[in-house]
Amino acid sequence: MLLAGIFLLALVSSTRGNYCSSDKSTNSVDSSCGEENMSNPVDFKSAKSIYEFTANDIKGNPVSLEKYSGHVCIIVNVASQCGYTKNHYAELVDLYQKYGESKGLRILAFPCNQFGGQEPGTNDEVCHFMQSKKVEFDMFEKVNVNGNDAHPLWKYLKHVQGGTLGDFIKWNFTKFIVDKNGKPVERHGPSTSPKDLVKNLEKYW
Repeated sequence: MLLAGIFLLALVSSTRGNYCSSDKSTNSVDSSCGEENMSNPVDFKSAKSIYEFTANDIKGNPVSLEKYSGHVCIIVNVASQCGYTKNHYAELVDLYQKYGESKGLRILAFPCNQFGGQEPGTNDEVCHFMQSKKVEFDMFEKVNVNGNDAHPLWKYLKHVQGGTLGDFIKWNFTKFIVDKNGKPVERHGPSTSPKDLVKNLEKYW
């Protein structure tokens, strides 16, 4: 029994946060760029919550965002080579470690290469980078967040929470707070540090 327990603990430890153990190849970014099935896309203008959307995780598996029902979420576009990368990843990891269990906080990170080409790698390369940052929150496939081919979720986020001087995403690490009903309630730019969002998150726990 003791040996079995040790083996099980080792197995759990080895797989925790292991985004790169994929059931589906992520060596290339396909033209869908992580979007929903475009044969039946969600109308972002009439959507009532993020729960109506689906996105592919970093391993290429479709995820219904309904899984986040009842959780306060941060949705953020990320990049590996941005000036904001080091601090944002460290603080996002810290937020998740502090509030993931105690408050049910969920973080949904979407790699994007639309800003200065600062996320140029494949999904495999991105997820290995995430491992180096000790990321345990949810990572999704690379997407576009602006333009006609932006992921429908991101069209919805921008539609509900418009930005200054236009609704479009201005740069990496734009952060949306989503309440427990799946409603985007706040939008924060890259100059706002994740650690500074705690007072905002507390309103929605």
